[in-house]
Amino acid sequence: MSENAKYHHYYLLISFLIITFAQNKMLVADIAIYTLTSGLHDEQAVEAATKEFLNGLNVEFVFRGNDFADYGSHALELIYVRTGGTEGLFKELLPELQRKKSGPLYLLTSGKSNSLAASMEIMSFLRQQGLEGEIIHGDAVYICRRIMLLRQVETARQQLQGCRLGIIGEPSDWLISSRTDADIVRQKTGIELVKIPMDELLMTISVTPQREVSEKAPTEAIRQALPGAQQIHEALRIIVTRHKLQGLTLRCFDLLTSVRNTGCLALAQLNAEGIAAGCEGDVPALLSMMIAKTLVGVGGFQANPASIDPETGEMVFAHCTIGLNMVERYELDTHFESGIGVGIRGYMKPGPVTIFKVSGDMTRHFIAEGELLRCEAKADLCRTQMVIRLNDKRQTGYFLTEPIGNHHIILPGNLKEILMKVL
Repeated sequence: MSENAKYHHYYLLISFLIITFAQNKMLVADIAIYTLTSGLHDEQAVEAATKEFLNGLNVEFVFRGNDFADYGSHALELIYVRTGGTEGLFKELLPELQRKKSGPLYLLTSGKSNSLAASMEIMSFLRQQGLEGEIIHGDAVYICRRIMLLRQVETARQQLQGCRLGIIGEPSDWLISSRTDADIVRQKTGIELVKIPMDELLMTISVTPQREVSEKAPTEAIRQALPGAQQIHEALRIIVTRHKLQGLTLRCFDLLTSVRNTGCLALAQLNAEGIAAGCEGDVPALLSMMIAKTLVGVGGFQANPASIDPETGEMVFAHCTIGLNMVERYELDTHFESGIGVGIRGYMKPGPVTIFKVSGDMTRHFIAEGELLRCEAKADLCRTQMVIRLNDKRQTGYFLTEPIGNHHIILPGNLKEILMKVL
């Protein structure tokens, strides 16, 4: 393994440990718990039950009691329904809660003193008002896990607000179904789509000096292409800074004729650096990557299915770039279709994966869990190739009858639960 590959391997390992640490309920911050309590119940008994219940959750939080003054200022807020008879109190409180924070309301209950029954009545009332919410109830282990998941989801929602994603050049001509309405995206996610002319990137490339590259190349053609590929990366970094972007998608095939190179290496590096970076100007794919990145720390592998076996659930996904923080090792090759520039053949560790895609109007999504069986290196496909078997082979039918475009996002791990919660 090269030094560069080792670096990215360690980067991925550290990122994975941080995310796992959080998901395992060990890392908790900025969770607030408020209370609803009926005056008919004995205060001392309620306080004792509260202390026992909350101490058993193994969750760090700030306890606000019945003071909702700072509601809306935390990553996650839970309303602890401590007793029955609190439905009227909640109804009076609801307009204030809605003024301070939009989104789902989360009711925490131990089940004691008719608190679960009251929570169910409140949840029914919320549904009648067209509002979303959830009752968090169960044993301590379940409640703790659920709180951590919801904290991740709410943090992701906040991070998406005001997020700026660049569209460099128009979407590729063949993406006839992958159009996006910027106003709808902003309304539903808080993401701002920023259009950037391809000419701006080309001008930035032209004034960005080429530098020597220490990366080892397998062929003379790739060795000669590497400085230009790195030049594209540096130019994109300038664009990111100039427009204050958190992600971008690039009409990359234009680079084949304009600078006789590819954006594959640049996009692979940007993703490893924390910038969600997609190909071909595919905005729905970029939105999917950005949602995933805010949730689990990695934007994923943008790829299209190359083959599908409906009887076994096995699929092959391929593309010429992948985030270098997603792979155990990688090799340099040319771009598949053109045979020029620098492409990436990445090898991700076999194991559980999730396939994810949202539509450009955010009205549809697809999520499927599966197993990455192996990565391949066939000469007649885009350079990074993954053989994935879906857990439910019936989901192959989606790709053949109602796909959301051709590109989909491959993510490491079983992530259906958390992705479903944020959509």
